[in-house]
Amino acid sequence: MPKVKTNRVKYPEGWELIEPTLRELQGKMREAENDSHDGKRKCETLWPIFKIAHQKSRYIFDLYHQRKEISNDLYEFCLDQGYADRNLIAKWKKPGYERLCCLGCMQPRDHNFATTCVCRVPKQLREEKVIECVHCGCRGCASGD
Repeated sequence: MPKVKTNRVKYPEGWELIEPTLRELQGKMREAENDSHDGKRKCETLWPIFKIAHQKSRYIFDLYHQRKEISNDLYEFCLDQGYADRNLIAKWKKPGYERLCCLGCMQPRDHNFATTCVCRVPKQLREEKVIECVHCGCRGCASGD
């Protein structure tokens, strides 16, 4: 007989400290998903969603790795429940990817000439000074900027 699934989730200790911020970001995410697409290019409609997903992941990453304000149990809970992107956080831990905006910008198969995104190029090496990534709207996430 299969297990009966319940909606009861046991929140780890310290959840009440980060819950308001995560709820606020979740509300912003809903607004971005329901926002009108009129007058925008197809790729531009996803930019706010990428930005908010980055904010949530960066918030949890900073609390655990930089400020050390949450426990390992709470950090793993947030990753398991989808409050943060596990793969993006794993890249932030590696040198050269500390400011990575999204995983799509570093995958060569998604770009012309099998290179990374233009937002990964340091500002001093760019021909154009003001650029926007087509995938997520980032204006520069190279570590040297």
